Amino acid sequence: MIKPELLMPAGNIEKLKYAIKYGADAVYLGVVDFSLRAMRKGELITLDNLKYAIDTARLMGAKSYLTLNIFAFNSDIKALESCMDRISESNPDALIISDVGIMRLAKKYMPNTDIHVSTQANILNYEAVRFWQDMGATRAILARELPIKDVAEIKQKVPEMELECFIHGAQCVSFSGRCLLSDYMTDGERKANSGNCSQPCRWSYKLVEETRPGQYYEIEENEKGTHILSTKDLCLVKHLKEMIEAGIDSFKVEGRTKSLYYVAATAKAYREAIDTVIKNPDADMTPYYNELLKVGNRGYTTGFYLGEGYPKNGYSYDISKGLAGADFLCEFTGEGRYNSEGIIDNQNGDWYKIKTKNKFNKNEDIEIISPSEKFITQVTEIKNMKGEELDLANTNDELLVRLTKAPVEYTYAIARTVGIKNMTLGEVQTCACAD
Repeated sequence: MIKPELLMPAGNIEKLKYAIKYGADAVYLGVVDFSLRAMRKGELITLDNLKYAIDTARLMGAKSYLTLNIFAFNSDIKALESCMDRISESNPDALIISDVGIMRLAKKYMPNTDIHVSTQANILNYEAVRFWQDMGATRAILARELPIKDVAEIKQKVPEMELECFIHGAQCVSFSGRCLLSDYMTDGERKANSGNCSQPCRWSYKLVEETRPGQYYEIEENEKGTHILSTKDLCLVKHLKEMIEAGIDSFKVEGRTKSLYYVAATAKAYREAIDTVIKNPDADMTPYYNELLKVGNRGYTTGFYLGEGYPKNGYSYDISKGLAGADFLCEFTGEGRYNSEGIIDNQNGDWYKIKTKNKFNKNEDIEIISPSEKFITQVTEIKNMKGEELDLANTNDELLVRLTKAPVEYTYAIARTVGIKNMTLGEVQTCACAD
């Protein structure tokens, strides 16, 4: 078996670093205006720090793919052309493109940079792959509507073209993400294909009868609620063997707007799962699936990959926002020992500085994960930065904690609650034709 690339989202600089530390071989990132995801938190990736982001990834041993995959109007082409010199200077390993006009600019200004054709191009067959190959592309990011057997046939007929497929994350109700709902329902203010989707497929809808304005009725689907357009999230960790055998070169995880915890925990699960199945193709993937239950999801489905159609139970009728099986409690930001003058070097491993994400208590058991570890420990002491003893760590506080066992690689360690809640939410649903 040839080991595929694990490609993780990098929504900002911090997530880029965590994705790579937790196992990504490559990251994909976008800058404002030319990407299909508009970032809002953290140290955002802009034209000013794009070179720094790409250089950082390269120094950490990973590749960087820059997304320029909007559907471009004349104004977008003009704006992009004015930036191409700076993009070229940043030297990404590849450009992700869906618009042929943007592809022309890329070939003009960056002729030696690999071009990956975005899933937005709706690539469903081997002739389409050959077309993009003739245009100079080096990789095709296949549409999520393809079953694995079709992917295998494409690879067989066009073996020299790299193929990339999504293996995990949120899905769009519209074909390969080509959706106009957000544009329509926000009067053009939030265009899905310009990086600012309002996700109306996740909204809860009601029905009104034309002659009775103001009288609303629930739209029900088997008495499960009104989220009639909201798809479950994709999870293919149990099918890595089939996907590797199909010849997929890169496994892509969705989620540039997801949390740092999502990026770290998902990367760790898939890194370990891929490495395991390469060594033992028949290994049980259940432990890695259970790890993925601990990150936010709307329930899991195998999507189109196992058959010819989308499974009827692949929609999340009762929720719109992903629920995690474990709560993200804190990230470790430093180490130190408190004295009357402040924090000093932690020579004896006494205290660790944290930034809390959700509250937890003194004497509570928590689970630590890091790039190299996963274990349960207990919080024995909590102090604020003034050295005052606390019984509770509150959300968004910067604190010091003492643990019965501390992480070795603390700089990228994070903590979460123990066990899995919402266990039934993540059950993988497959269509009948998969049998």
